[in-house]
Amino acid sequence: MHPAIQPGHTAVITGAASGLGLAAAHHLARAGLRLCLADVSESGLAAARDGLIASGIAAADVVTRVTDVADPAHLTALADLAYAQFGAVHVLMNNAGIQPGSSIFDAEGRWDRILGVNLFGVVHGSQIFVPRMIASGQPGLIINTGSKQGITTPPGDPAYNLSKAGVKVFTESLQHHLRGLPDAKVEAKLFIPGFVFTALTAHGRSERPAGAWTPEETVDFLFQSVARGDFYILCPDNEVTRRIDEKRILWAAGDIAENRPPLSRWHGDYGDAFATWLKD
Repeated sequence: MHPAIQPGHTAVITGAASGLGLAAAHHLARAGLRLCLADVSESGLAAARDGLIASGIAAADVVTRVTDVADPAHLTALADLAYAQFGAVHVLMNNAGIQPGSSIFDAEGRWDRILGVNLFGVVHGSQIFVPRMIASGQPGLIINTGSKQGITTPPGDPAYNLSKAGVKVFTESLQHHLRGLPDAKVEAKLFIPGFVFTALTAHGRSERPAGAWTPEETVDFLFQSVARGDFYILCPDNEVTRRIDEKRILWAAGDIAENRPPLSRWHGDYGDAFATWLKD
């Protein structure tokens, strides 16, 4: 168990009304943590709180706040609530995210919102909470939700890929900074889910595809990885093994090292070479 995840400690989770955030809330509630939950959906937060109370958490140990993570003032208000209610924050999960789709020239006008939520929600959340967590002198854990699309950057959704690539770079920089602080007991982790069946990935489907993990399976893997001390929490699923993920990531890096065209995995001249690489 990570020292930040202890009975009586406090977790703040954004994007907590559904999916991975809600699954993480239930996991941490079972571990005895108090919860401060944030989301843009007021009704979703109310349902999440009711479900947690029904599962056994005390009503006084779970608070909610409607929060738009793209607005730093909202995040400051969330931090003020958490500290006023519970006195400390030990776990921060910057998890809120959207994926409405995007195009390279932003004909839909979505880029600012996607980057505001997915990237700057993580950046500002960390900048607002983490100095207080460090100053407390207590163990702390920051979990930032990234994506494999932020590493291999497949074509088709450039704004989402950019936002998640930014989360990766920011979280690496954050952890490097934290480990250089002489007395800090706070560390950061990069959460990289696989194919998870949530509202973000359902795309109109009402039943979970066979290849997808549930949010609960993914969150269990997350906290097992945290307990092992992993920084890069690269989650498999029922379609993609860790070996396949590793090969895809190494191929993407090879585009630079071997001076191939960008996104050569999807380039017609390199399809056979990639298929052979994946099998070898």
